[in-house]
Amino acid sequence: MGRNNQTVVGLDIGTTKICAIVGRVTDDVLEIIGIGTHPSEGLRKGVVVNIDSTVDSIRKAVEEAEMMSGAAIRSVMTGIAGAHIKGFNSHGIIGVKDREVTRKDVDKVIEAAKAVAIPLDREVVHTLAQEFVIDEQDGIRDPVGMSGVRLEVKVHIVTAAVASAQNIVRSCNRAGLEVQDIVLQQLASSEAVLTPEEKELGVVLIDIGGGTTDIAVFAGGSISYTASLPLGGNQLTSDIAIGLRTPINAAEKIKKQFGCAVISQIDQNDTIEVPSVGGRQPRVLSRQILGEIIEPRMEEILELVKRELYKSGLYDQVVSGVVLTGGSALMPGIETLAESVFEMQSRVGMPQRVGGLLDVVKSPMYATGVGLLIHGTRHVAGGRLSSADVNLFAKLFVRMKNWFLDFF
Repeated sequence: MGRNNQTVVGLDIGTTKICAIVGRVTDDVLEIIGIGTHPSEGLRKGVVVNIDSTVDSIRKAVEEAEMMSGAAIRSVMTGIAGAHIKGFNSHGIIGVKDREVTRKDVDKVIEAAKAVAIPLDREVVHTLAQEFVIDEQDGIRDPVGMSGVRLEVKVHIVTAAVASAQNIVRSCNRAGLEVQDIVLQQLASSEAVLTPEEKELGVVLIDIGGGTTDIAVFAGGSISYTASLPLGGNQLTSDIAIGLRTPINAAEKIKKQFGCAVISQIDQNDTIEVPSVGGRQPRVLSRQILGEIIEPRMEEILELVKRELYKSGLYDQVVSGVVLTGGSALMPGIETLAESVFEMQSRVGMPQRVGGLLDVVKSPMYATGVGLLIHGTRHVAGGRLSSADVNLFAKLFVRMKNWFLDFF
């Protein structure tokens, strides 16, 4: 996994919370040694809209993580999400002149696959190989050392808005942190919650965060489709605040304490106390009223994900079913609702394959943070990214070419 006693930090910059998780590799085992969280202020739907507020939230989360771990945090792996993220599949071909395929050939065919028109305001974040083909022999994971005349590769390319990525890096830099790498959030989450068997058989990962719902579809052991929806847990909170005529803060507490994604699982005699606005007296309402607000909205989000899955053309290949993660996956009944919508088995994805303070981070809300740690220990990034770089992603792509094979 990496060198012993190497410390790595995953910084999950989300719409509702900033989370810094510190890990250390000991005897080739990644152990969680510290965690810090702070409410996120300054982001909307996964995108930075107020840098000063974002910087302040990052600093407070990092300070808390430093106190728990006893380690000074200077560099981080951070995630990127939002509706500006776009993914598509591409194909590259080169000739190898009837000789052994070298690593340089692999780099060249990846470059050929990247030779597609991309708008000037967008840059490539990830180029992820799905499979290689040598002289019509497909299903090859690593072609280095094999012989052939023609080498092909099928890749999944993820692009992001340059400005959005620059603002994430700028926020970290102003908080006194170096950014070692930027990782697509659902890709990071998949590192923490999916098993190799699920990726091989076919699985859809649904990361329901505060501002966005991020989707990643795996088939044949590799990522085949990514998408992001501008809906999440904050939309549920807003619906509850409007439907119950209660302040946003109270609606968030009610959602976390009493929310349920399936009305039939709520006892008819259950009641909740709902604070009123304008200094009025609290009211006592049936908990089923809350369910009548939550279930349709959650069902709508899952139906939109299902539409994306059909759009990908991979619906029939998702044999392993649905894995739900993110903070909203904590809501009771969400697995039942997902099974009803997708007509396939589902489960809630918890972070795996880490030690140390596992009990602290064993929650779907920490999937991205733990995934960033796993990514960091596998792909140690050199140098730092600065928001002033002429091409912010030039350094990223050079490093990513060295590790894209690991995503099989």
